[in-house]
Amino acid sequence: MLKNKIGVIADGFRKSLDENLRLAAQTGADGVQLYAIGGEMQPDNLDRYKRLELKHQLESLGLEVSALCGDMGGRGFAVQEENPGKIEASKRIMDLALDLGCNIVTTHIGVVPHDTNDSMYRAMYDACNVLGAYAEGVGAYFALETGAETAADLKVFLDALKTRHVAVNFDPGNMAMVTGDDPAVGFLLLQDYIVHTHVKDGVRNKPIDPRALYGTPGFEAMSHKKLREMIENGTFFAETPLGQGSVNFDIYFEAVEKSGYNGYLTVEREGGNNPFEDIKAAVDFIKKYRV
Repeated sequence: MLKNKIGVIADGFRKSLDENLRLAAQTGADGVQLYAIGGEMQPDNLDRYKRLELKHQLESLGLEVSALCGDMGGRGFAVQEENPGKIEASKRIMDLALDLGCNIVTTHIGVVPHDTNDSMYRAMYDACNVLGAYAEGVGAYFALETGAETAADLKVFLDALKTRHVAVNFDPGNMAMVTGDDPAVGFLLLQDYIVHTHVKDGVRNKPIDPRALYGTPGFEAMSHKKLREMIENGTFFAETPLGQGSVNFDIYFEAVEKSGYNGYLTVEREGGNNPFEDIKAAVDFIKKYRV
């Protein structure tokens, strides 16, 4: 029986920040993950007083922040020359998270190369060591989201870093849709690093090279426009409501429980035309495993 708190990604409701928080509370979730890139949640747009106001607003709704999303985009940290600015922005997002009572920032860093001698591997490695050291110094975690590479390749990368404060935001749906990994096996392989999770489902209709999906520099398998069309049409994969995809949640949640993971299970719903209904149904779906 799961004892984890349940979160929802507030931006999934596709409304204003205030409305997203109100809807999140109505789902019965314990907390929310918030995007901190652009818009109202951009760290530069939130001075000390606005941060206090937001924290009080969350408390009044009975919510806490499970994590902030600091995703820098598909290229992630794969290009060494682009990284100084992204590193500084990521540090400011960690500072914001701590001000909101949370110590986890999640992101995609790009597709970690299987070849550890690849220049992009070195760029990601150097950036993560800097951010991991900062996170360790302030008591936070910089959590890499799964799905761009296999769990095995991600573990090799994490094991090589100089700090354990570069962690994992585990997403079973990404694995099911993109890499084809078994989410339960992947969770147990990465369990020592997992500090936050997404709960998402989907199906893989056709294999796709993750480098094309995540915009890896120099990888031009097809035009970006053509790739997006094929993703939207479900040629490669399709995100589904929980329980309607290929993730076997009976087995997956058994692995979560077996691992001893006690962090958030945070619903992510990116597709569909009825976000509130889908997210509310997902919260109820997870609660069945807490009975």
